[in-house]
Amino acid sequence: MSTIGGAAGRGAAAGRFQEEQEEQAFKREAASVRHPLARALLVLTFTTGLIDAASYLGLGHVFTANMTGNVALLGFGIAKSGGLPVVAPLVSLGAFLVGGGVGGLLMTRLGGHRPALLARALAIEVGLLAVAAVLAAAANVHPGNAAGYALIVLMAFAMGVRNAVVRRIGVPDLTTTVLTMTLTGLAAEAMPVGGSGKGSIRRSAAVLAMLVGAIAGALLLKVALFVPLAVAAALALATWLVYVPAALGRRSRASRRAR
Repeated sequence: MSTIGGAAGRGAAAGRFQEEQEEQAFKREAASVRHPLARALLVLTFTTGLIDAASYLGLGHVFTANMTGNVALLGFGIAKSGGLPVVAPLVSLGAFLVGGGVGGLLMTRLGGHRPALLARALAIEVGLLAVAAVLAAAANVHPGNAAGYALIVLMAFAMGVRNAVVRRIGVPDLTTTVLTMTLTGLAAEAMPVGGSGKGSIRRSAAVLAMLVGAIAGALLLKVALFVPLAVAAALALATWLVYVPAALGRRSRASRRAR
């Protein structure tokens, strides 16, 4: 019996070791901007700029993707500084946390199957952003009214789901909504300060994607509030339709090589 138990233990350890090796290999591959997943996350980083432009400029100084900024804005609002709101950041934070919880449920059910995880998250995001775009087009939206809060809930919930799943996927520097550590890595590992410069292309691409997305969102908002939301939904849909087949094809080829 002890021999059987020892063999089973060694088999389990070998399985865990293989999983760790595969995880490390995946992260090395996905860190390249040529990888389908990295490209998908860069598109989503661009849509973050669209979404936060719509919420911050169109719904009364509230972020629906960047929760770090929301916490700061909430503090300013509580201090009654600059006429900033309190309710809107609270609504956004609450919806984002609920969305993050839903993302956690997806991870529990789907485990480490990355294409399926991102596909489900994108399906939710596309649906919620599409509803938000329709609501923005059909309703009389103003900061602080019911329609405005409904838009905040829809957008922040979608971003919460996405963030939970992207966190689980774990591609370095591509969180899609936060750039603080990306910028830190870009500066701290730059060649002029003695760093290797490794990852600079990926980090620079993430910063540029969000910047261009924010510019595009601000410009589209001049047309109407629903326009940046509709574009964000369309890009999320395109990412879903392009990335998932590419990822499954790559996985199938990898499996065939392993056999």
